[in-house]
Amino acid sequence: MRIGEVARRSGVSVRALRYYEEQGLLTPGRSPGGQREYPEDAVDRVRFFQQLYAAGLPSRRIAELLPCIDTGTTTVEQRAMLDAERERIRKQIDGYTAALVRLDELVEAAAARRA
Repeated sequence: MRIGEVARRSGVSVRALRYYEEQGLLTPGRSPGGQREYPEDAVDRVRFFQQLYAAGLPSRRIAELLPCIDTGTTTVEQRAMLDAERERIRKQIDGYTAALVRLDELVEAAAARRA
């Protein structure tokens, strides 16, 4: 699959895909003409990267996870890193949940005043 198709299907820019290559996150093959060729699973992989970025993981951390993603196995160090990232994300979720509750209370209070 060509770079433009991966970009379109994954919802990222061609520039983002090139950045992922620079960071060692994606490694496309090359056609006889030198064009990038990505495997079918590149779209899911890019979407996963986007989720990790949205959760606050930097490229360096994602690169550290690639062996886990590719093999399904982890070292003790990788598991410790995964656990730390999970805890950090869990704390963010808890903070967002608390903020959502407060906003809901404000909306309800405003609606009650209007009634």
